[in-house]
Amino acid sequence: MFVSIALLCLCLLFLILQLKSKRPKNFPPGPPVLPLVGNTLQLSLENPLKDFEKLRKSYGDIYSIFIGRKPAVVINGLKAVKEAMVTKAADFAGRPQDLFINDITNRKGVILVDYGSSWREHRRFSLMTLRNFGLGKNSMEDRIHEEIKYIVRTLEDSVGKTMSPQVMFHNAASNIICQVLFSTRYEYDDALIKQIVQCFTENTKMANGPWAMLYDTFPIIRNLPLPFQKAFQNMEKIAIGLINEHKKTRVPGEPRDFIDCYLDELEKRRDDGSSFSEDWLIMNALDLHLAGTDTTSNTLLTAFLYLMNYPHIQERCQQEIDDVLGGKYQASFEDRHKMPYTQAVIHEIQRVANTVPLSVFHCTTKDTELMGYSIPKVRANWLNRVEFMREFPLSLLAEH
Repeated sequence: MFVSIALLCLCLLFLILQLKSKRPKNFPPGPPVLPLVGNTLQLSLENPLKDFEKLRKSYGDIYSIFIGRKPAVVINGLKAVKEAMVTKAADFAGRPQDLFINDITNRKGVILVDYGSSWREHRRFSLMTLRNFGLGKNSMEDRIHEEIKYIVRTLEDSVGKTMSPQVMFHNAASNIICQVLFSTRYEYDDALIKQIVQCFTENTKMANGPWAMLYDTFPIIRNLPLPFQKAFQNMEKIAIGLINEHKKTRVPGEPRDFIDCYLDELEKRRDDGSSFSEDWLIMNALDLHLAGTDTTSNTLLTAFLYLMNYPHIQERCQQEIDDVLGGKYQASFEDRHKMPYTQAVIHEIQRVANTVPLSVFHCTTKDTELMGYSIPKVRANWLNRVEFMREFPLSLLAEH
């Protein structure tokens, strides 16, 4: 009996040692790794950012954790981020392709896909089309001015009442990009824009929350009816609401917006073997909408919060704006050169704001080094590849 128990214990110990993920030679340090689950259980499922800050204090600006059996490197601090994202940008330009966020986007779009011929095709088309519809031109400034009128009206209507600036800013940013993508501006109480904003908000929270972490750690649960399935349903709702309805009013050859241009291009390329498809169109449009909405609204919300907490800064910005405008109702893009203090406040808000706390995940395209540590490319004996999370806590940014 004793011999059987001893053998069982030895077998279990051997199995645990085999399943335990190990850091390769000269890999960034990090906390001890548990078999199968890695460091997932050591991170708060509600707010892992606080745990990342603690790990930085223990292991330095570059450290590694394991999401299940997949290694991830967390980069902090100006020097490390600059080396990875600027000096060695090509080495760290890959995108991991087996995460929750990749599955809900079907590995299509322009943000989260691996750089390849399909990405280059769509990036080139997107940049050209967005410029044609005003990106970086006066027409975009006119759209912003027009939307500001609705923001002001919403604030005036809310005097003496309770309102959510988060919803207001999200609707405003969404409307500006919607005019380029779908040639449509939605009222803030429109049912469709409410549904779009709600779906994006839910998916963003899901992607940065505990269910995405569990999804990435335990692939076996991916088909179970758990809360993360709501994210896939949201993507279907958005696609049906924005793309299918839009196609009903389209006139081929007379593009009104980005969607029409893509559909015209799709018809031209249908037989040439290109990657253009309606699935790519949906994810391309959603990527552009998300990139043009979430970061902008979060930055505005952060600015709102800081200016409320520092009224003397708010007063000085207002004084400078009043002096420069001299009675004009709207500020132009060129007026910014005459507002150094206001520009400095905006830049400082962008510097300290946790707009996208973990940024977009990157992975290595070849064996490389970062701050003296060896970072490998994809390895067959690793389940996937090295993923990078850039993390910028407020208290840490303030040091630089």
